[in-house]
Amino acid sequence: MCGIVGGVAERNLVPILLAGLKRLEYRGYDSSGLAVIDEEGELVRFRAEGKIKALEQTIAAQCATLYGQTGIAHTRWATHGRPAERNAHPHTSHDLISVVHNGIIENYQPLKSNLMTQGIAFASETDSEVIAHSVCLAYQATKDLKEAVVTSVAQFQGAYALGIVAKDQPGRLIATRKGSPLVIGIGIGEHFIASDVTALLPVTQNFIFLQEGDLADIYRDQVTIYNKAGEPVERPVVQSSLNPAAVELGNHRHFMHKEIFDQPQAVIDTLQGRITDKEVITEAFGFQAAELFDQIKQVQIVACGTSYHAGLVAKYWLEDIIRLPCQVEVASEYRYRNPVLQDHTLVVSLSQSGETADTLAALQLIKQRAQQLDFKHIASLCICNVAESSLTRESDMTFLTHAGPEIGVASTKAFTTQLVALALLMMVLGKRHKTLSVKREAAIVAGLKKLPGLIQNALTHEAAIQQLANSFADKHNALFLGRGTMYPIALEGALKLKEISYIHAEAYPAGELKHGPLALVDEMIPVVAIAPHDDLLEKLKSNLQEVNARGGQMIVFEDEASNIQSDGSFKVLKTTSNVGRITAPITFNIPLQLLAYHVALIRGTDVDQPRNLAKSVTVE
Repeated sequence: MCGIVGGVAERNLVPILLAGLKRLEYRGYDSSGLAVIDEEGELVRFRAEGKIKALEQTIAAQCATLYGQTGIAHTRWATHGRPAERNAHPHTSHDLISVVHNGIIENYQPLKSNLMTQGIAFASETDSEVIAHSVCLAYQATKDLKEAVVTSVAQFQGAYALGIVAKDQPGRLIATRKGSPLVIGIGIGEHFIASDVTALLPVTQNFIFLQEGDLADIYRDQVTIYNKAGEPVERPVVQSSLNPAAVELGNHRHFMHKEIFDQPQAVIDTLQGRITDKEVITEAFGFQAAELFDQIKQVQIVACGTSYHAGLVAKYWLEDIIRLPCQVEVASEYRYRNPVLQDHTLVVSLSQSGETADTLAALQLIKQRAQQLDFKHIASLCICNVAESSLTRESDMTFLTHAGPEIGVASTKAFTTQLVALALLMMVLGKRHKTLSVKREAAIVAGLKKLPGLIQNALTHEAAIQQLANSFADKHNALFLGRGTMYPIALEGALKLKEISYIHAEAYPAGELKHGPLALVDEMIPVVAIAPHDDLLEKLKSNLQEVNARGGQMIVFEDEASNIQSDGSFKVLKTTSNVGRITAPITFNIPLQLLAYHVALIRGTDVDQPRNLAKSVTVE
């Protein structure tokens, strides 16, 4: 979840490191730091608690001009040790070795105890500092930085992406990864490393994606990569299609706001090349998709957070529309509960980054168990937003959502495009199993083509939603209600409000009100309901009257045809019309995103980088 950037160049790296950190700040913003080998050959380090601007101020206050052609930098999301300058990266040992680390070293305690018996004094509370000292001791013994890193990482249990430099080897950078992502940016007479490509887009668009266990020995004019067996290997150089402007704010105040308004285009990009006028192209899921899908008798979705909510919506679609059994589980629970796995299962992993640690581990568990049970018909599909991610490499098939970079921690367009991808998957599976008629497939495709316009229409209600947000200014709790596919959307709406406004929010199926949640309802708790014009509308209206009778403050987002009567205690906003079974949950999610955003503005919270959260959860 932390952000790493580094490089070796023939120019001053400091501005590049700082700019890269700013682009990675969504990955961690408790503290930051950088270390460079300066013009005098000294290893110079600066660190600061807080955001990148605090680091810039620290450097400016202590150094008129900082110059270095070899360096590493880091923005931290705290795991071991509270946010503080002493816990910020880079960590150094004997002013000789400097290290930046993303991940968790699970066995750091015994390693630390062993190092302390050798006279090593620790300056931080982090697990990461053991890396610096371990590498330094090995380097002093071997006099070879690569071999020192190889020797050291062999001791580590857990996950890591590392960037390591040595004071007496300017122009050299060692990078290695296990369980945490790391990319190499390829330049001319310069090379870089980063946690993801967005950090390096201003300086290169050519990247090598390190695979699990890879180690890269990086110089200005060459990069040598070794696999986990220590053998030299070639990894392909991939040209990124991302435009550097895609990670700029433009005219928006926050990235979250920009990304909410990016959604019509994100849907267009996700659909492009995957549908014809009347059907979904099966090969959009991979050249072997038809063969694998024909063997499937049930679907198992594993995901975390917002992606889990997308999976819950898909469960309704798969079982209701094409009659295919589907289970959806939180990956962090699934991987530890000894689940029963059946042959002829399609395992769908959902992740914006493709690096979510628990989702990746759940998929690996399934593959391992399928092999042990000698299952022949287990297929895996990754739906994610990042090509060359760990999940894409672990999966038989990959469907990229083409949402573009999502910088705001609270997911918006990634969720929407995941739902689009899942709708396409549902149709392909229905077509292969002959449970979806040609006529119905054509109708759903037509609805998806209208979706960008439906989202655009929902966005036009921003001013009215901004007014509704005022009623949350002094609130500490909120309740979200939905039925059918709107229940997962209510869960997502509650999560968004929690994430960025810090208001405690819960979501329930509206029919469950009488089974406990109704006890919470009074005049101080806003109740947000989603009211599409569907078969459950009349039952939802009855649920809303139960809230109204107990003095609850009702906010209802409805379809124009739902016709819920508004009175003094009801605030009804008609946010969409002409939505179908597939497009309704996607469209109704838009006003909930806008509501959370404007509530957060009113309460003065950090919208893009909410406290205690990071974008990519790459550790347990």
